[in-house]
Amino acid sequence: MSIETIFLDAGGVLAFPNWERVTAILAAHGVEVEPRALGAADPVAKLQIDAGSYVGASTDGERWHRYFELVFAAAGIRPDSRVDAAIDAIRAYHNIHNLWETVPDEVRPALVRLRKLGLCLAVVSNANGTVADAFERVGLSEYVDMIIDSHYEGIEKPDPRLFQIALERAGAQADMTVHLGDLFHVDVLGARAAGIRAVLLDPAGLYHEYDCQRVGSLTEFVDRLEAATFGPIA
Repeated sequence: MSIETIFLDAGGVLAFPNWERVTAILAAHGVEVEPRALGAADPVAKLQIDAGSYVGASTDGERWHRYFELVFAAAGIRPDSRVDAAIDAIRAYHNIHNLWETVPDEVRPALVRLRKLGLCLAVVSNANGTVADAFERVGLSEYVDMIIDSHYEGIEKPDPRLFQIALERAGAQADMTVHLGDLFHVDVLGARAAGIRAVLLDPAGLYHEYDCQRVGSLTEFVDRLEAATFGPIA
């Protein structure tokens, strides 16, 4: 497999929601929950969101509320006015700072290894215009070559045009690029529509029935790239 460029989703691949911050906001609204419970609920909620009939069929605000309602439900929190107010407060923080500000320990070493392979690394993210600032704040900017934030392009994955913009700016060829994302209908199908090979990051092992190659961690992704054990990635 000849690969020159790696596209990486931002949220859910390189950075994750700050569940400690979320629990603090919930607590301020009278709702108690442990951060680890929210972290465990996150993959379950994302799988529910990741449905072909839902992706792209609602506004950003509706998707935001739906995602957090599902996370909270999976963590045992029942919806009420306090929860709705907390979701609004969480979004207010996100709109300024970006809630996806927790970087797992494996991320930086994995990015360094990808760099050592001589690969161009581009972040391709459905986002709100804050990814570049957030990456600077959490210390990830130096590890990637460019950031494509859908907010500034007016196009969101799975629209293949976002991937085509990324290819153009990276000076990359689709057949020599692999995209790693965490949502099948957004990342995998979007990349495929642009002629790019795709791998799904599935740490909870929930996507076993989906037609795609999966890895359980960013480290595994790099391991398999180094060992060239992916085979054709479709």
